[in-house]
Amino acid sequence: MDEATIWLIAVRDRRDREAFVRLFDFYAPRLRAMLARMNCTGAAADDVIQDGMLRVWQKAHQFDPAQASASAWIYRIVRNRHIDIVRRDARPMPEALKVEGPPEPDPGEAIALQAEAARLRAALADLPPEQRRMVEMAYMGELSHREISDETGLPLGTVKSRIRLALERLRHSLKDLRQT
Repeated sequence: MDEATIWLIAVRDRRDREAFVRLFDFYAPRLRAMLARMNCTGAAADDVIQDGMLRVWQKAHQFDPAQASASAWIYRIVRNRHIDIVRRDARPMPEALKVEGPPEPDPGEAIALQAEAARLRAALADLPPEQRRMVEMAYMGELSHREISDETGLPLGTVKSRIRLALERLRHSLKDLRQT
């Protein structure tokens, strides 16, 4: 009977902490190597080893040296624990826990957006009335240039030039807004 089996039997029969410490110290590097072959390294591997060895402590009463060697039993527990963790992490989030809609902007971003909107309203108010009306119809009323021409009775070229001039004025008025 090897030392690991003796230690595991001591843990099983007497809940021997010293034997468990020896078992842990003996198997931790070997388990880390096994987990590395399964693409589990660093802190994740340490967590799996810690959790797996805790299960060894908790299930020691189930160990039977006639059924399996101590190493096979311990490796299987830690390997299965790793698989459980990978499966758990790969599960999609339940629909009930998913957040609907876009995330709320942070307060600083909301204040900046409000300031931009106020500057845009002021720049629109500074446009000549005929240009402002064309921009409002095109962008807020979502009308095509042809529809604006039909509604106002203005030639299509006039509608296009007023919208272009209005956009140039807005761009000039708001040029420093997006540079930050």
